[in-house]
Amino acid sequence: MRLVMTAAVAAMTFAIGGVAHAGTAAAPAVPAAPSATDVAAARDAATNALPTVGEFFASGGRKPQGDARQLAAAAVAAAPRVDSTTVPVYYLAPAFVADASSSGTATPVAQLSFMATDTVSASGSHASVWTARVGSAGWKVVNIASGSDETAYTAQAAPGAAVFEEPQIGAWYQVAGGRVLPLNQTARESVGNGVSLARYHQLVRTRYADKMPGSAYDKAGRAGGFQPQAPSEGSSTNTAPLTAGLVLVGFGAAGVGAVAWRRSRVRRV
Repeated sequence: MRLVMTAAVAAMTFAIGGVAHAGTAAAPAVPAAPSATDVAAARDAATNALPTVGEFFASGGRKPQGDARQLAAAAVAAAPRVDSTTVPVYYLAPAFVADASSSGTATPVAQLSFMATDTVSASGSHASVWTARVGSAGWKVVNIASGSDETAYTAQAAPGAAVFEEPQIGAWYQVAGGRVLPLNQTARESVGNGVSLARYHQLVRTRYADKMPGSAYDKAGRAGGFQPQAPSEGSSTNTAPLTAGLVLVGFGAAGVGAVAWRRSRVRRV
């Protein structure tokens, strides 16, 4: 189970680029990677947030309680440092699910959602710092999550493979040679040793085609995702809904500020 630190509301939506129309050649598995300039800016934002990452480590991802001075000292003692390259993170694309063609290959399977940088504390704990471009304010930290899934699974993939997550179930995949291959146990439960891109398209249409934005499922408020108030400790709220763009609860244009704290959950739909 991952711990996620969030703050004031900010919606980050990345447009799906380079989507081909049905009947044209197969689209790439994911859009073009961010530029070197964007990667550097995202990494700088993550590095500048290390004091807040220290608070995350010191509190175990929960809302800080107790003596403020002791908490501040614990955050400093955590001594977080950047421990990886900064990588783009792609999520299953709603347009791929919505594609009614038989193969779905005219649409990228995944879309860019944010950038991730792994950090590590003095005790060896890891946290993934998520950054996104916030309007004209540039790249800002929008989430901090326990563990290092984003960078770890990217590093596991074969050279040149496209890596993405199906966040609704927490499954990580790589796309290579036109096949969707598992990178974790949840993905293996989903696709076995791997399936064709067309077969994966059929799978996710079965799972989510009736749960898209504007659907009866969505209008009934059952799609999960952002909640006006943080869910309770025992909540099964899905924090990664299938939407036209990833909606994150973030730090806002002003940068790192007062934070709210919650656990990240997924719900199987």
